[in-house]
Amino acid sequence: MNELTTANFDAFVTQSTKPVLVDFWAPWCGPCKVMGPIIDELTHELADVEFAKVNCDDSSELAMRFNVLSIPTFVVIKGGSEVGRFSGSMSKEMLRERLLSFMK
Repeated sequence: MNELTTANFDAFVTQSTKPVLVDFWAPWCGPCKVMGPIIDELTHELADVEFAKVNCDDSSELAMRFNVLSIPTFVVIKGGSEVGRFSGSMSKEMLRERLLSFMK
């Protein structure tokens, strides 16, 4: 899992040849803790997607830049541009389905 900050965010998402799922989270967030293991599992199952995390406490500038109002928020970036987003906890199957819908 790639940990992104303001220092490495732009380079990572623009240089990726794959769509990137960015998980905006915080260590104190209960739903974020639920989603963590699900994200980890999907990193091993979906080879055509890059997965990254942004700790909103440590990188609040990125959270503001992407207008993250609640966490967890998942932003899908393709070709350097946001192509989708969704928030909240969900099942692994639902997250996979939502993510794959943005890859078509």
